[in-house]
Amino acid sequence: MTEEYDALIKAGTWTLVPRPVATNIVSSLWNYLHKFNGDGKITRHKSRLVANGKSQQTGVDCDETFSPVVKPTTIRAFLHVAINKDWPIRQLDVKNAFLHGKLEETVYMHQPPGFVDLTKPDHVCLLKRSLYGLKQAPRAWNKRFSDHARTIGFKQSISDPSLFILSRDREIAYRLLYVDDIALTASSQQLLDRIIKALASEFEMSDLGLLHYFLGISFKRDKHGLSLHQQNYAADILHRAGMTDCNPCLTPCDTKSKLSADDSPPMSDPTLYRRLAGALQYLTFTRPDIAYAVQQICLFMHDPRERHFSALKRILHYLKGTLSHGLRMYRSAPSDIVAYSDADWAGCPGTRRSTSGYCVYLGPNLISWSSKCQATISRSSAEAEYRGVANAVAETTWIRTLLLEMKIPIPRATIVFCDNVSAIYMSSNPVQHQRTKHIEIDIHFVREKVAIGQVKVFHVPSA
Repeated sequence: MTEEYDALIKAGTWTLVPRPVATNIVSSLWNYLHKFNGDGKITRHKSRLVANGKSQQTGVDCDETFSPVVKPTTIRAFLHVAINKDWPIRQLDVKNAFLHGKLEETVYMHQPPGFVDLTKPDHVCLLKRSLYGLKQAPRAWNKRFSDHARTIGFKQSISDPSLFILSRDREIAYRLLYVDDIALTASSQQLLDRIIKALASEFEMSDLGLLHYFLGISFKRDKHGLSLHQQNYAADILHRAGMTDCNPCLTPCDTKSKLSADDSPPMSDPTLYRRLAGALQYLTFTRPDIAYAVQQICLFMHDPRERHFSALKRILHYLKGTLSHGLRMYRSAPSDIVAYSDADWAGCPGTRRSTSGYCVYLGPNLISWSSKCQATISRSSAEAEYRGVANAVAETTWIRTLLLEMKIPIPRATIVFCDNVSAIYMSSNPVQHQRTKHIEIDIHFVREKVAIGQVKVFHVPSA
């Protein structure tokens, strides 16, 4: 605690001022953390002074609070490019990242518990820099980092603001930011070292070496590609659910029956359900095989029932037998984009909405997937399938734009496979059919991409 307090004072995080009259004063508290490495072992114990953001008032001591977070697809595209070009990938950790942000609002905070200045006990802290717990802290840190990135030649991606791109002559570098974690790759080791040196001169950080454990994901690189897995995280979910010694099962969900909103008694502990469902959502980062099953249980987080919890436990039983499963990325020269789309018509027994899903490959590597309930009810299976195709085309369009910003243009058209012939006809037939006029926007969007040659929609058998 003393080290943390001394570091805050050294950084000039606040100045002590007389307590202003009729002003909101934010409270503070100490938070104690355990830091883990990739093997799940505790590396150190850490104490951190945290401001109580719940006591802030919007429009008084905070305004805009949104801060972008890197998209999972961007991370996988970043890795695909790096391993194909055989570039080194380094990971960095910024120490006390939020303390680097500069506040634009006037924020007062009570003196830290246990460290009240005895000569000025009635004074309060006027914050000069952001502090963990403040609502605007992530935004302030992101702005500070982005401003510095631009000074050393990086440009912030429009497709994903958490990706920074440096392109100078034949030198290229990419940098990903996820709060205080940074992944960095460059076309040469010399450029990589220069960037790390420039960052270290501005922010206090730890160079963690080659990419091996990032955002709770383990990375193992070899001459053939890269393996990603979250084995420790999956084991932790089982431990939290008290199912460490459960029996494994072969599939994550029962495809014969659908979950309904009120087909069983309410669950006695809905908080446990929500915690486990939220944890499983993050596990889908490297586990596309559970994406549909997790999406189904997340539909009922507002009012979980016993049958929903049984479906959630089935996913955990499946994880028990597949703890070592993960995502494999291969080195390959071609980088064509291929997508597969599917949908179940009126699959939800309560709302009769369809669930559509897609997966997108960049070369041989799976970089994006989704399983999502459609926003509106479809009047036919063709309509449900077509909306699924539109979602896949929208995702591939974004990926093409992202890769173009990364100086990796895709010369060939995106191939989208669908198992519904009527949906394929709709993507290229300019005739406005009576039964499809209400989905005009989706039809025009996909048809335009097909017409200009960016997308081709083909049939693939359901089998």
